[in-house]
Amino acid sequence: MENISDMFGIITAFLALCTAFLLTVVMSPWFIPLLHRMKFGQEVRDDGPQSHLKKQGTPTMGGIIFLTAIVIASLTGMIRLGLDTKALQMLLLTVGFGATGFLDDYLKIKRHKSDGLSPKQKLAIQLIITVVFAVWIFIADGDTAGRIILPFTGGRENAVYFSLPIWLFVPFTVLVVLGTDNGVNFTDGLDGLCSSVTSVVAGFFMLMGLVNGDNGLTMVSAAVIGGLLGFLLFNVYPAKIFMGDTGSLALGGFVAAAAVINGMELYIPVVGFIYLIEVVSVIIQVTYFKRTHGKRFFKMAPIHHHFELLGNSETRIVAAFTIVTILLCTAAFIGAVY
Repeated sequence: MENISDMFGIITAFLALCTAFLLTVVMSPWFIPLLHRMKFGQEVRDDGPQSHLKKQGTPTMGGIIFLTAIVIASLTGMIRLGLDTKALQMLLLTVGFGATGFLDDYLKIKRHKSDGLSPKQKLAIQLIITVVFAVWIFIADGDTAGRIILPFTGGRENAVYFSLPIWLFVPFTVLVVLGTDNGVNFTDGLDGLCSSVTSVVAGFFMLMGLVNGDNGLTMVSAAVIGGLLGFLLFNVYPAKIFMGDTGSLALGGFVAAAAVINGMELYIPVVGFIYLIEVVSVIIQVTYFKRTHGKRFFKMAPIHHHFELLGNSETRIVAAFTIVTILLCTAAFIGAVY
């Protein structure tokens, strides 16, 4: 853990966090009324919890705010660090998926429907971005290309790993990225839920960057934390603004990129356990519904709505999911370092 003493990296990360936080806090009070005037309001699902109908019209696309802050803070940090390949790779996936989400949100608002891009359109765009990302990483990594670390086998120097050739690494990365992104997107269903959970996951990757002396990972992760903490001031219950797919897809891109770039893809089910159960709950619900001809396994999916319909408040669910993420990220960090 000697690399954690790199004060330059620590200071740069702290400045990135503060910059993203302050930019988000400053931009939000200006941006929220602008979205109101432009009538960029949330389209609530008709088949969702009845308590969510009051959220109809709440400004969405708020992900633009913290995504802008993250990019500015990261690029500013690179002025101090110099161009960092890993940071640029992470920003490619984060911004690329954020732009996809922005287009999806815009079409939802324009059409006044809860659906924007068709699943095929969204998948095609994400596939192109992910393949470019995967090939870039494989080429840039040189001797460590395609390396996948097995969880809880020790620190980076001693960890057990296996390597994939490019023809396996690219499709594997596509599965990891798209699966993670869908999980994060499903998690964005309660006020402050996705922001809270992902800020903790970003904290895990920031600490991993500090321990391994990876300034690019540390800086971008810190910027994500700062942007999300600033956004939470306006996104906690009752939310004044939602992140929309602009934010959730961007955050999914960040989480997946941070893991793939560091060969920690197999850690995602641990640190991103909440994302995993959200996706699994939807798969179970759809499969069970089809096989039983209309019966439901959960009261509603994704699973946070199931707990909500059991009588739990949004704030209680968000707190519980965040606490679970903190515990699992702590366990993953210990397992990845010692």
